[in-house]
Amino acid sequence: MQNKGYPADWLYQLKQKNNIVSIIGRYVHLEKKGGKFWACCPFHNEKTPSFTVNEDEGFFYCFGCKESGDVISFVMKYESCDFSQAVNILAKNANMQVPEFSGEGDIVEKKHKRDRLLKLLEELYKHYQQNLYLKEAKLAQEYVKKRAFTKRELEDFKIGYSLDWTEAIDYLLKKGFTYNEMLDAGVAQFKNNHYYDVMAQRLIFPIFNSFNECIGFSARILVPTDYAKYKNTAETLLFQKGRVVFGINLVKALKQKEGLDKIVIVEGQIDVIAMHRAGFKNTVACMGTALTKENAHELKKLSNKVCLCFDGDSAGIKATKRSIDILDEQGFEIKIASLPEGKDPDEIIKEYGKEKMQQIIENALPPTDYLIETDMKNYDLNNAQEQGKFVSNALMQISKLKLDSAQEPYIEKIKKLTNIPIDILRRDLEKIKSGQAKTEEEKSEESVLISRENGNIKAIKFILGSLIYNKSYVDKDIDYKKLLPRYSEVIDLAKKGTKISSYFDYLDIDSMPLLKDCITYEIEDNENNAKYFNESLWLVASNYLLEKQKPLFKEFNSCQDETRRQEIMLEINKINKQLKGKNLEEFYGR
Repeated sequence: MQNKGYPADWLYQLKQKNNIVSIIGRYVHLEKKGGKFWACCPFHNEKTPSFTVNEDEGFFYCFGCKESGDVISFVMKYESCDFSQAVNILAKNANMQVPEFSGEGDIVEKKHKRDRLLKLLEELYKHYQQNLYLKEAKLAQEYVKKRAFTKRELEDFKIGYSLDWTEAIDYLLKKGFTYNEMLDAGVAQFKNNHYYDVMAQRLIFPIFNSFNECIGFSARILVPTDYAKYKNTAETLLFQKGRVVFGINLVKALKQKEGLDKIVIVEGQIDVIAMHRAGFKNTVACMGTALTKENAHELKKLSNKVCLCFDGDSAGIKATKRSIDILDEQGFEIKIASLPEGKDPDEIIKEYGKEKMQQIIENALPPTDYLIETDMKNYDLNNAQEQGKFVSNALMQISKLKLDSAQEPYIEKIKKLTNIPIDILRRDLEKIKSGQAKTEEEKSEESVLISRENGNIKAIKFILGSLIYNKSYVDKDIDYKKLLPRYSEVIDLAKKGTKISSYFDYLDIDSMPLLKDCITYEIEDNENNAKYFNESLWLVASNYLLEKQKPLFKEFNSCQDETRRQEIMLEINKINKQLKGKNLEEFYGR
């Protein structure tokens, strides 16, 4: 059973009350064509829709990347959450009470631990919030005033304050949490025979995931010290720095409420708050400037368009270049907003106003333009050697553009900047491109394996697909479990008339690629289906009989007893007779 500790009948009701078209339609734009709904797949980059939703049977399937599943699977894949989280999301949407979880021991224990840590962090961030308004928090209140944080911003971002080294620890103990739970949540450490608050005497910025759950903290020191200005929660069950996107919960809420054109990515929490204050509520930040593939995956759920808006210093430029490659691999449409050197978004908004920031974002450059213009500042184009390096770098960037029509304007641009004849630039570009093509070809030869389905596999898929969809031409008297013993669970479900979406509750579909294909098998109703079904039955049956003969031949060749040899030959001849007459009698139920 693959229902992960929840009653199968309850999961069936959950899916009935969460129409798969309605749920998926919240994430991607669906269009109805024929009997299905279509969209560009949210799980891989494509321009022509190959993602389908079957409303009647309650499942989705992508003909491009082969992702498939029911409404719970979709939420798991799209939200990057586990089965239990997806169930909770859908139960909340349907206003259903989630039953007591009763999975395997280690799964139950992990879920219980996760729930306890989330509860602990929720209690703590709310406590930190209350601390901010106490008279003992004067230092924090002065900083908040200096930064011009409004009451709305303090509430939106749940900003708080840690009073001292032990106050928060004592509070959590009173709330029934243990020291071990505090250690596991990353909010406490043990030193010199006592536990202390790792965020002591810092301004607290809670970190939320896209489900609006607090998973950790980032905290700023408010007095001159040798310690780092910012401190983040250490890696925990809930908090993995490379996956965290500060402000993603607010941007997700914005998308659900108003829609979302693009996401602006800045460097830190203060910049995110400043951008939100100025009206750029589609702004987020990664933990530091190191954007990761996991960050990109989280952002892709909300928008295909991003605008990088890192600081205008060397570190910001370096981070921008690194981020471009990661975002490009994920299929984003990328723009880069160039900030004045030494300035961050917060400073620009304070000094020049939100209009200036709007202008910078509107004038954001495509990656190739940004990289060429940034590179220009590093070379003296009047120096032949430095000009050569600049041109080499620029042509390498241009070569990454797939279309010749997209490359041409940049070749013209390099010609104007360097006065190098355009035919020479084109020739050098072709050399770079041919070198890359060869490399890709070599990689392809090493990594690409072509697999062809044999006829037997196709026949099995057609038989199982016909059973699953309860087609009228299916011979009900055949013992399909004898014919296909490996798929006895599937056959039992098909006999019960199980709804397609419920197969995902009983079986681990993702680990059964052949069954996944059967569920998504396009069996069109036509007069040839019955004929093809019977042909498929015989093909599988004949293979079964031939396999049955193999040990008989082996035994016959090694057997010295004449009586036994005659018995074996009779069995072999009997099978030969079945094969010759295409006799399925052996597979009819008794």
